[in-house]
Amino acid sequence: MSDVTLAAGPHTVTTEATGAVLSNAWLLIAFPLAGAAVLLLGGRRTDGWGHWLGTALPLASFGWAVLALLRLLEADPVQRSREVPVYEWFSAGDVTVRANLLIDPLSISFALLITGVGSLIHIYSVGYMAHDANRRRFFGYLNLFVAAMLVLVLADNFALLFLGWEGVGLASYLLIGFWQQRPAAAVAAKKAFLINRVGDLGLLIAIMLMFGVFGTVAFGGVLDNAGEAGPVVTTALGLLLLLGACGKSAQLPLQAWLLDAMEGPTPVSALIHAATMVTAGVYLIVRAGPIFEAAPAAQTTTAVVGAATLLAGAVIGCAKDDIKKALAGSTMSQIGYMTLAAGLGPVGYAAAIAHLLTHGFFKAGLFLGAGSVMHGMNDEVDMRRFGGLRTAMPITFATFGLGYLAIIGFPFLSGWWTKEGIIEAAFTSGGLSGQLLGTAALVGAGLTAFYMTRVMILTFFGTRRWDDGAHPHESPASMTAPMVVLALGSVFLGGLLVFGYRFAAFLEPAVGGPEEHHAFSLATMLTSVPSLAALALMVGGAAVAWFMYGRAPVARVAPAGNPVTVAARNELYGNAINEGLFMRPGNTLTRAMVAIDTTVVDGMVTGVGTTVREGSQGLRTVQTGFARTYALTMLFGAAIVVATLAVRI
Repeated sequence: MSDVTLAAGPHTVTTEATGAVLSNAWLLIAFPLAGAAVLLLGGRRTDGWGHWLGTALPLASFGWAVLALLRLLEADPVQRSREVPVYEWFSAGDVTVRANLLIDPLSISFALLITGVGSLIHIYSVGYMAHDANRRRFFGYLNLFVAAMLVLVLADNFALLFLGWEGVGLASYLLIGFWQQRPAAAVAAKKAFLINRVGDLGLLIAIMLMFGVFGTVAFGGVLDNAGEAGPVVTTALGLLLLLGACGKSAQLPLQAWLLDAMEGPTPVSALIHAATMVTAGVYLIVRAGPIFEAAPAAQTTTAVVGAATLLAGAVIGCAKDDIKKALAGSTMSQIGYMTLAAGLGPVGYAAAIAHLLTHGFFKAGLFLGAGSVMHGMNDEVDMRRFGGLRTAMPITFATFGLGYLAIIGFPFLSGWWTKEGIIEAAFTSGGLSGQLLGTAALVGAGLTAFYMTRVMILTFFGTRRWDDGAHPHESPASMTAPMVVLALGSVFLGGLLVFGYRFAAFLEPAVGGPEEHHAFSLATMLTSVPSLAALALMVGGAAVAWFMYGRAPVARVAPAGNPVTVAARNELYGNAINEGLFMRPGNTLTRAMVAIDTTVVDGMVTGVGTTVREGSQGLRTVQTGFARTYALTMLFGAAIVVATLAVRI
């Protein structure tokens, strides 16, 4: 039995022996990492059974995470933080970084989401990728993705977190561009990789600044002393961490990669949008909460970025006809809700993570449902060529429909409980900023109801607008079974987390909580002004969508649209802005530097060589090779010497 470190508070630790489950928490990472190693290094010999191994190992991690949760629940609330030594990662001079893990309510919540929803996506992929010649490699990349994300959320220091952070970036690049024979997929993978490097640079600078100020990158050493660093340092740290979070979680202004990432296989979209990559930024902000709490400017900026992104993503989702891109805009918007809540401080942390967990279920269900529709429609993604699929695909329709009701905030489904918590937290944060942020969240609720109702109508209702060669059919059980499980989570998980303040109380020892608790009782959620406004906007948004798309025939070709619609179809010109502000000026700067290098730097070097060459060529002409010439030259030289000496005498 190994020793682990038992925290008496969020970061204060003492040492005692614990059971095998927590002391061997490294197995959470080792299972999927071993799967990735076997599948990627084993070659074609693993083709026949590799997908089953790739599915079994994340399931093993999920089982271990459940056991770890039970062990934490056995402890007193203030003792639910365990530091698990693994090994010394590296040491240089006085600097030592250890690869230790932190098992606490926050990290175990993410571990359960990553391994639980991730395992369901693996099971789904068995059927979805059944005919792909590179299925074994696909499962290897999925396992690598899960392992990297687990490193990120289980790390007990920012250096190890950064290792997982970069691993997630690598896995996303490999999976988004999995079908690299498609130019669009290759370009989308490079785009995601490059935009995320911008955010990664912010996180890396923040880690270096932490070490320079605190002399450590361990969570305890940094977060416990954040308030002593001064406002300039904490504000800089907060903004740099926010930049990193914006890259991974596709928040403004680093959101442009997210919709293009739909070029990857649909299970990848579900994994990125529900269980792994886009949740990393929210985790980082909540984990680094003491830094943001010591830097009000950075905290306010975080909330504003979240509010702006939730509105921008919702507007984009309203105009997309590609079912996966409409859901991608939805992800951008829902992560914006979480970022807004995380930017509110302790009053919003529990709401942010609760919504993240429920979103993991209903968004994974929605993406897998979209993949099921594509599976039955010859990979068609244009919703204007769907219609009437509810009878041809009843299980997909039912599970997708429950995810739809959850995300729009239908009363008593998961999304209602958690989104209401964010809206209430925004309004109760006080001041004009609280009113503005709460209003943005309410507007986003109405827009969510509109674009998701639009997706439902265009896909499952109305007249059949299929191409002649389409023969829609229900997906196999390997695909529908995970969708059913996710649909159940979309219905019940929110109430289990929020009702009675259970989840907030569970998280509080790890992330803190507000000085005055606002337990959102059922009566309060049904009668408060923000809740009633959210319900009214939900009904209104759904009604408008029904009026626009449910009452009249839907054109198979999208009409031109007004300027707002055109802007939304072009993703609010995010790509054009990036090209105008960064890509073209960058290209111009690069060309200028190449010209300077060619004409000035290389010119100087070439000029020296040219001078030597020309000079040597001139000197070479005095060498004739005739002895009489050399003798005559020597005679003249001697005469000059004698004459010079005679003059001096």
